[in-house]
Amino acid sequence: MIPDVPKTHSIPPEWSAFDDYNMHHQPRLADWVARRTGLTFAVRAGPGADSVGLALRLNPRRSHLLVSAVLGKYIPAAPDLIEGAAKDLANLVARRLAVGPAASVVIGYAETATALGHIVADVLRAPYVHSTRRTISGVAPAAVFCEPHSHAPSHHLLPTDAEIFKRSGPVVLVDDELSTGTTVGNTIEALHGLFPHQHYLVATLTDVRPRTDQAVLTGRLEKLGARIEVVSLLRGRIALSDTTAQRCAELIKRSFRNTESTVGRDGPPEYRKKLRRMAASWPSELPEGGRHGFSPEDRSRLGAAVHALAGRVARRVLGERLLVLGCEEFMYVPLRLALELQRCLGSNGNVLFASTGRSPALAVDQPGYPIRSRMAFPAPGFDDTGWRFAYNLTVSGVNQPFDDVICVIEHTSETRELYALGGMLDAVATACRQLLLVVVPDHRPFSGPPVPTRGSR
Repeated sequence: MIPDVPKTHSIPPEWSAFDDYNMHHQPRLADWVARRTGLTFAVRAGPGADSVGLALRLNPRRSHLLVSAVLGKYIPAAPDLIEGAAKDLANLVARRLAVGPAASVVIGYAETATALGHIVADVLRAPYVHSTRRTISGVAPAAVFCEPHSHAPSHHLLPTDAEIFKRSGPVVLVDDELSTGTTVGNTIEALHGLFPHQHYLVATLTDVRPRTDQAVLTGRLEKLGARIEVVSLLRGRIALSDTTAQRCAELIKRSFRNTESTVGRDGPPEYRKKLRRMAASWPSELPEGGRHGFSPEDRSRLGAAVHALAGRVARRVLGERLLVLGCEEFMYVPLRLALELQRCLGSNGNVLFASTGRSPALAVDQPGYPIRSRMAFPAPGFDDTGWRFAYNLTVSGVNQPFDDVICVIEHTSETRELYALGGMLDAVATACRQLLLVVVPDHRPFSGPPVPTRGSR
């Protein structure tokens, strides 16, 4: 048994000296982790301080996971709340750019910040591209960079036209959290050697970098002859004890021992009784996201396409409690659909949004811990290796908390693995009365199929 550490935590001296911020310890969200691992989390007191919590995950490079309630990844949330946080972040960027040139391009990070970055680009009216773990046969990426703490560290930038990086003006990089700044530095160095800019601005929901890491990132940019600014909605700190790594490893090992026990079971595909499929009508040559670039001119067409799709979906739902579920990097169109559904249904609908993901987080059914339940299933889509997860779709003591779960996927994710027993649809169907699968055509500007990649974030 892993002993608890004391429940009373003192704020480390470096936190109290952090930029004159009043750091606020969050016992409701962080004490479960702190007592068992010595891993302590604090954020600046103020609006939104309770919107981020600390969880653990199966990752030897970094065992903690910041879980945002306004990201639309791990915690189902109202789509207007997610959009509002993204717009707040975009407005911070806009104020920094108000006295200078407009943003040349916005870059989001796969997988968690693809929709976040897209909304920032919408507000700034800038071209957008997000990184991806995909590779395409015969296509050289415009840039490749490493996310060192990830299970799948390699990121590719695959715009149809690399001219997107040549426009003058600051480059805006958007991620959900900034822990050390290493990935941001790696991104900028990879881009700067090919498409140099003088000004880079990083926007993130939560910045938990210690001062030493802030200085390192600034120094890396100075060596390139460029400057960097960082804006965030929240600032915080994470502290580890000498035994944190061992304690985390033991907790995680026990949790994931039986991850695969529900996959490959015998029996009929009962979930198919709940399943309805809908192919989205989608304009020709319209990108469904920012993987290969998204221009300001694409926005009105995408808005019209999602509005029409929402009208069709609204006529198919069974009840008022709806969850729209995105799939890994594919978050923006599903989020826009959730927003439109809420507008269509008005007071007759309660719409939430979440997304499946790669990160194997520890689920603990205890009040205050941010990840209460976990569904595990083999990866659907072009990447047929590894596991994927959906979090917080079920609640203790409540059967089928949603009337409808609307899974929105790209066409390349509609595979045998998606429909298999123990697969994504089979797992998610346990959380609803009806499962509606919406399939959106992939925009494929390059010839050749995606090349499968391995690993999990």
